[in-house]
Amino acid sequence: MPKGSRQDVRRAIHTRIRKRVRGTAERPRLAIFRSLNHIYAQLIDDEKGITLCSASTVEKSASVGNGGNADAAKVIGRLIAQRAKEKGITSVVFDRGGYIYHGRVKSLAEAAREAGLQF
Repeated sequence: MPKGSRQDVRRAIHTRIRKRVRGTAERPRLAIFRSLNHIYAQLIDDEKGITLCSASTVEKSASVGNGGNADAAKVIGRLIAQRAKEKGITSVVFDRGGYIYHGRVKSLAEAAREAGLQF
């Protein structure tokens, strides 16, 4: 494991993941970023280099009190799946962003699956 801060380690892991995970227009990449207080999700088409849709706890329309917990992540997972369906996207490639598949990341992914996205 590389020396450095926890953030440096996460970035190194994310770089390794990104070597294999690519999003297309038909199957975009569902990228996750989490901070201490918020969680963000984006659907990205890597071929064109554009974000197709996004959702985060920062948005007023998400209406979550505390964005740094698993319940807020579930809301964002359902919201990103709903926005993807509106754009005609049903299948995505999951990019956990170098984070362990646990807690908020897992809650967001499971909520997106329940709302109709296929990984």
